[in-house]
Amino acid sequence: MKKIFFLILLFFLVISCNDTPKPIVSFYYWKTIFKLSEIEKEALLDNNVCKIYIRYFDIDLHPKDTSPIPLTPIRFMEKMNSFDIVPVVYIKNKVMLKPNLDIEDLAQKTVKLINEINSKNNINSKEIQIDCDWTLSSKDNYLKFIELFKKLSQKKISATIRLHQIKYFRKTKIPNVDSGVLMYYNMGRIAPDSLNSVYDKKVADRYLKSLKKYPLHLDFALPIYSWAVHIRNQKVTGLRSKLNINELKKDKNFEQISAVFFKVKYANYKNGIFYEENDVLKIEAISSEDLIEMAENLNDNSSQKPNEIIFYDLDEFNLKNYEKNIFKQVVSCF
Repeated sequence: MKKIFFLILLFFLVISCNDTPKPIVSFYYWKTIFKLSEIEKEALLDNNVCKIYIRYFDIDLHPKDTSPIPLTPIRFMEKMNSFDIVPVVYIKNKVMLKPNLDIEDLAQKTVKLINEINSKNNINSKEIQIDCDWTLSSKDNYLKFIELFKKLSQKKISATIRLHQIKYFRKTKIPNVDSGVLMYYNMGRIAPDSLNSVYDKKVADRYLKSLKKYPLHLDFALPIYSWAVHIRNQKVTGLRSKLNINELKKDKNFEQISAVFFKVKYANYKNGIFYEENDVLKIEAISSEDLIEMAENLNDNSSQKPNEIIFYDLDEFNLKNYEKNIFKQVVSCF
């Protein structure tokens, strides 16, 4: 009898484990004007997206008096009644490094501007996200800012978390937020070598084992963007967006010399950028296989299931590089 009872109990445990809800698909929107293309709308519909993380504005230091200032606040060109909107404020670390920073004033002004944008666009946000890659030198200011901001906003607060802040959390500390989002990209150094600075499994593996020890609940942000590293005389001159391999293959001004490198055959302008003869472009992109690998590795090393997988970022150019069901495939790994 005990054996039968045990088998029944085991059966229901297995069923309950299999019935654990999968994370939802969400997206970041990182443009200064909010207007969705038909392809972007289709991606939201196909993946049952109900939540969009929208960059509201950046905070940088004024070039003259070094006071914190908001940059390029978002402008909405269409209504957002169908979605839960999470305002995201990106704060440059140098703001938090500023000596004698008036943290209370910064928190008040940040909350005020978010509220103004929400009021103007009839948005009632339940959550706000703060994006800042704080360091040991800036952590005291940052942690204090989070405390004040949370108190003033009276909202659920989430914060972006980087891999180094996971591994060394006892030193970098953990902000007093309701949840975190691990930014699982931009892992390497932007350089003229053959490595991908967006995702490098060898770099990621150095940090992944620390995930299970991190006490804050984490959701995961995965990259679907790409860029080209512009190299001249073995030195990086900048990052070029809206370029992909298929486009460069068709352009007679460029010659593919390896899987990710293109050499400039003839000096030319492309997308408003001048390329000299013998310049090199290194394509840094994330394949569908990379996304699956990233999801599987995160799942294997996490102590808790994420509630969301947030893809960076919602842009027609990015979406065209993937099959339609890739986002559901990634979520199914958890």
